This record gives sequence, C-alpha cells and structure tokens, in this order.
Amino acid sequence: MALLEVHDLEVCYGLIRAIKGVSFEVNKGEIVSLIGANGAGKTSIMQSICNIIPKRSGAVMFDGHNITNMRAHTLVPLGIAQVPERRRIFNELTVADNLRMGAYTRSDAKEIRDTLEEVYRRFPVLKERLKQEAGTLSGGEQQMLAMSRALMSHPKLLLLDEPSMGLSPLYVNIIFDIIKQINSEGTTILLVEQNAKKALAISNRAYVLEVGNISKTGTGRELLEDPEIRRAYLGN
Repeated sequence: MALLEVHDLEVCYGLIRAIKGVSFEVNKGEIVSLIGANGAGKTSIMQSICNIIPKRSGAVMFDGHNITNMRAHTLVPLGIAQVPERRRIFNELTVADNLRMGAYTRSDAKEIRDTLEEVYRRFPVLKERLKQEAGTLSGGEQQMLAMSRALMSHPKLLLLDEPSMGLSPLYVNIIFDIIKQINSEGTTILLVEQNAKKALAISNRAYVLEVGNISKTGTGRELLEDPEIRRAYLGN
C-alpha cells in the first residue's frame, strides 16, 4: 500500500526544467532510495514534495491526503519529517533545545518524554551532550541530532537527504545501521544518497535519476547487480 505517491512532478528554476515529469511511490514500511549523480535533481524532488520549493506541475499524495499545495509546516502533523541536506541544525541552541524544537507540533508531555527516551536509547551520545551547543558537535553527532530532531515528531515517513555527506567511514556505517533500525521499528523512509552502494544495500526499492528523469527502477539488490549501475555509480 502506497504511503507516498508522486505523480508527474515537474520543477523549474527559471527556464531550466530540473525535474521533468517524475512519478514514483513509497509503500508503507519500505526504504526507498533515489540515487543519481550530482545535479540529477534528487534534492529538488525532496524539497518539492514538502513544498519548500514550488512545483510547476504534478501532484503528491500522502496517506490519503492530497499534499500538493500544502505548506511545509502543515505536513509535520500529518506524519512527514525531513532531515535536510547538510543537517540544518540550530547551531547556537543546545542539543536539548534542538530536540524540543522537533516536538513543537506535539502537546502530550508524556508522549514527548517517551520519544526522548527512545532517542536517548538510539543515540546515547546525545544524552551525554544535552547541554552542549549543537554547533560544537562532530559531523556524525550533528547528523544524529538532525535525525533525532525529525524523529521527535513521531513521523510515519522520514525523508533523509544525503545523511552520509561529509562523514567519516565509521560514522557512515553507524548512520546506515541507524537508518535500518529506524525502519525496522516502523518508520517508512525515502532516502536520497550519493553513496549509492550503501543506499541500495539497505533499500527495498530504488529509482535512478538522470538529469531530471527516472531512468531505471528495481529492488535494491537488482540495481546493485545491474552492470550499468555498477559502472555509473558503484565504481566497478
């Protein structure tokens, strides 16, 4: 059953058609990846789904709701949370304050406390740094904080945009393990990731994006074993 449906999405920057009528879906419980070269339009798709940038045309359905023209902040109560490219944490706020910002749409104090405990269980390093300014964390810790902030809204669908960007190999492995864990505990994930090998290895399905068009789709395993994909994106 499709949780997210994107139909004939088109995004333009002036006269440039960045996204050219893209359609895809994410089923409940899946990890679905969008892979492609830099400039292929992956981030534009993520931002247009949440109406951070405008669509020229197309429609987006989420959990039975037409969210095509809904404002970005109204999507969080419906169950969508996004971890943007380069994390976008509040550097001058403490870790604790960043986490509280993630729960701004929720009013049940007990549920918020329970979610915080889940965050501390998954990311114990954040509990150790609650009073520390977020901007002083390492890159990997900042990514953990950005993901935790999004999870504080208790989303049905988590959009992750380049979660491994700028991280050491150790933290890349940690972040991908966490993504798998989040998904196994019930959160559907749409993942945009430059590290195609890592993304495909954990994905139920994936779409390959080339200059604003979807050129290929398949299961993560199918695309990992596809000779064209291996040559273009996997380095072998």
